[in-house]
Amino acid sequence: MENPSSSNIEEVQQECYDEWMSLQAKRMTDLKRALANGEKNDGALRELIQSVIEDFKDYARKRSEHSRRYSSNYFAPTWNTCLENALLWMGGCRPSSFIRLVYAMCGSQTELRLTNFFRDNIGGLSMALGETPGRVDGAGESMSDLTAEQLFKINELHMKTVQEENMLTKQSATLQEDTADMPIAVAAFHKERIGEADVEVERALDKYEDEMARMLAEADKLRLTTLTKIVEILTAVQAADFLLAGKKLHLSMHEWGRERERRLLEACGDDSGGEFSGG
Repeated sequence: MENPSSSNIEEVQQECYDEWMSLQAKRMTDLKRALANGEKNDGALRELIQSVIEDFKDYARKRSEHSRRYSSNYFAPTWNTCLENALLWMGGCRPSSFIRLVYAMCGSQTELRLTNFFRDNIGGLSMALGETPGRVDGAGESMSDLTAEQLFKINELHMKTVQEENMLTKQSATLQEDTADMPIAVAAFHKERIGEADVEVERALDKYEDEMARMLAEADKLRLTTLTKIVEILTAVQAADFLLAGKKLHLSMHEWGRERERRLLEACGDDSGGEFSGG
């Protein structure tokens, strides 16, 4: 069977990522349109939400397939910015960060509602602004409307998710520590030439790649499970707001990272008198 080069595999992995980012941008537009139109059909909105969940499920499946050959690419991908790679956990975001996003949205929208309340009562502007209960700046049903029951369920999910994250983190730590054990450390010490080929080392590294692929699949499974449970707890409009915020955050982090790297390259170019060349 043909053994594709690592560069070819990385190209396939990056193409998969690029398709995923393009799809996220499209879904962001779909969600914004549905919320801006004041979607009243709960079933239609839930169908869109389910499509977003299925998108991630399909992406996780493709990642799992591609990682069977070179899983380490996903733990520090070249298609990410340095900023994104610095924040990675098991090839992606921490599942618990989804829940932190819910808390952040709830807090910010509650603060916004209070600000609007005091402003409108002092200036008598409520009717002029056309505001309605349960909505904030036309953004759909406010996350500040989360009920006590919803908050309780989200808190329970948060604690369970963090426990499962910690289990995977411990497995990763053990795998990292194993590189300082036999046969890798011993082979590195006894070889006259740095990086000299060694069958036992290659077997050990292949085993590590397999383990990283397994952990990536487990982490993606936890991400998908957490995401699914969150949207089940939220109302349809709240879930759409949450998914929209998540996609905007992901796309924004990528662009912010690129912009920071661009500024750094420009600064380095200025410092070296124009002799610096990127790449």
